[in-house]
Amino acid sequence: MLAQANKASRWMLACLLTVACMPTHASDGAVSYRYANVRMGGGGFVSGLLYHPAANGLLYARTDVGGAYRWDQARAQWTPLQDWLPAGDNNLYGVDSLAVDPRDAKRLYLLTGTYTFPAAGNGAVLISTDRGSHFTRSDLPFPMGGNEQGRNNGERLAVDPNDGRILFLGSRTAGLWRSADHGAHWAKVDGFPAIATSAGTHATHATRAQPVGIVFVVFDPTSGRPGHPSRSLYAGVSTQDTSLYHSTDGGQSWSAVAGQPDGLRPHHMLRAGDGAYYLTFGDEPGPDSVHDGAVWKYTPADGQWTDITPLPRAAGHPSGYGWDGVAVDAKNPQVVMTATFGHYTPKDLLFRSTDGGQHWQEVFAHSQFDTEHPVWLKEHTPHWIASIAIDPHDADRAWFVTGYGVWAANDLGQLDHGGTVHWQFLDQGLEEIVPKAIISPSAGAHLISAMYDLDGYRHDELEVAPPQFATPPRYTDADDVDYAGGKPDVIVRSGWLRQPSQPAVRAAYSTDGGNHWQAFANEPANMEGEGGGSIAIAADAGHVLWFPREAKHGYLTADFGQHWQTTDGLEGHLHVVADRLDPQRFYAVDAAQKTLFVSRDGGAHFQPIHGDLGAFAGSASHLRLHASPDVAGQFYLSSHEGLVLGNDTGARLASTRELSSVDAFGFGMPAPGRSQATLYAAGTRNGEAGIFRSIDEGQHWLRIDDDAHRYGEISMITGDPRLFGRVYFGTSGRGIVYGDPAKAERP
Repeated sequence: MLAQANKASRWMLACLLTVACMPTHASDGAVSYRYANVRMGGGGFVSGLLYHPAANGLLYARTDVGGAYRWDQARAQWTPLQDWLPAGDNNLYGVDSLAVDPRDAKRLYLLTGTYTFPAAGNGAVLISTDRGSHFTRSDLPFPMGGNEQGRNNGERLAVDPNDGRILFLGSRTAGLWRSADHGAHWAKVDGFPAIATSAGTHATHATRAQPVGIVFVVFDPTSGRPGHPSRSLYAGVSTQDTSLYHSTDGGQSWSAVAGQPDGLRPHHMLRAGDGAYYLTFGDEPGPDSVHDGAVWKYTPADGQWTDITPLPRAAGHPSGYGWDGVAVDAKNPQVVMTATFGHYTPKDLLFRSTDGGQHWQEVFAHSQFDTEHPVWLKEHTPHWIASIAIDPHDADRAWFVTGYGVWAANDLGQLDHGGTVHWQFLDQGLEEIVPKAIISPSAGAHLISAMYDLDGYRHDELEVAPPQFATPPRYTDADDVDYAGGKPDVIVRSGWLRQPSQPAVRAAYSTDGGNHWQAFANEPANMEGEGGGSIAIAADAGHVLWFPREAKHGYLTADFGQHWQTTDGLEGHLHVVADRLDPQRFYAVDAAQKTLFVSRDGGAHFQPIHGDLGAFAGSASHLRLHASPDVAGQFYLSSHEGLVLGNDTGARLASTRELSSVDAFGFGMPAPGRSQATLYAAGTRNGEAGIFRSIDEGQHWLRIDDDAHRYGEISMITGDPRLFGRVYFGTSGRGIVYGDPAKAERP
């Protein structure tokens, strides 16, 4: 076996904040800022929970795109553990597995990597010796898929309970791997069966077959003793063929476990204190679709397999759902919990047994849910219950995850006395929503957002989770949102529906700053595309320009959809922008073709922009365009080649002197004594990525983040037009973050 070194880059990284609003520390060319999440109240898929078996109250959570978190019981909130990740390492925000050392409460391991397609890059194991306050990094020679099929399975990463130096890692594409030095270096286990990398372990998502591979590794702690490695361990492969394998020589050689069920893919395997193992299965790995499944109990002492599925399926007839999360009481091995997966109508179901799975009680039938905070909880029911955790020190305390956050109860034992279990949604600090667009209008709410999965929000108070946009309409995703520069109370948004059979016009408007919404009267006749897409409203609110997803043309309306016309001169996949001051001017950018367009007749006709700006766009990549809030006919264009100011004749008026690359930019209130809008940008200066601010139209920039507050890839950013220094930015997994100067600044 050839050891895989970690590319000479084991990084000791900055200390992570434990309170959401701690100030950053200013350095040369930097301004000290305080950062915090705009509160949504959870919202994303928490794919796994893991208690440390010995340390009281030490609980970790992993998410598919938002990193890992540690529960802070004293503050009743989650602490994010990966906010130090820079944009270049954004792929590591997807956590495919968690692991702890049972004998060392300070050790934590994160198996990271969001996607397996080549452009995403390889995964890494992040290693902490202080419960996630700092990490070192061990790069892997293969990708991981924290946001791909099978992310609800696990755990892929396991620490030998008898020798903490030894870890095993179930990969998606490269078989089984082992480390003998606390995860610093890894070597492939050549003796593991080739089925781990076969086509049968793939699962289709959209149009791409995603590798799932080995989904869990489980040690038998009784097969070794402290200081002497365990000899017996199991590994499960996501396949409907023979899927469970056992080693009795510390992982060198493997054989299939006799008598195991087939025809279903394993999801989870958990060892109880009495030596029995509990396994959950589905016909697919999930979470997209699971239509059948089972729960089995395996006792190695006699080789017995027992089907203990709480809702048995009829022979030969799929149940319509699978089984995923499973938990066992650490002090009473007869207490077992599991849950359905994909049982959407009316919701997934949670079960508990007190006799090792012989009999089951449906927990939610004897439960009450506190849905008061956040207020949008009333519109959601538990689903995607991928992980269940019972506190090893308090059997009354239990948790389960959903596709939108985490529920917990402190009175699970009430089930034993005919009582009611009370569930609370413990989301404080765990913000995993992914925004698509944000605006800060010059009047009304300070922040309005368009979101993946949850449509969008109007925030009057950043610390309070508001309800989603009022229905109707309600979109699966809101793709874009814009306000009229001269009438900021008039706002438009575009949306997308996952179930197009439910008729709804996929663009909406508000005349009261986003408090109430109304769908446009109609969609354009014979409209191309699937709704959503880019939308812009003229400065006087007189015209709306809409370029839906996958459309080849833009559409213009002067009466919120009662009548439409196809715009002339725009073809392709474009982003449209309204001039903030002149209602007759609209702009468009085709990032793929690297071309710019302008309309001077209210969006009816467009023509290409040539000149110096056209030349800049034609040679640039990652193009973004925003109209200047200060001067009509001017706009800023950013790319990985920098930021330029120009006008609609194609003249290049100014260029940034310091930022060599810009990922996102926006505008805020001018600094005291100045008339030009403050510029905010996520980009690179002198090879250093960060968030920057300029008060002189981009000639000079100050860094306003620090190495502990980077939040991965920042896809959108804007200042507040009414508060100097306030900045909002959208991340690819940590929700929306806002920042304010840590102390008053002199003009």
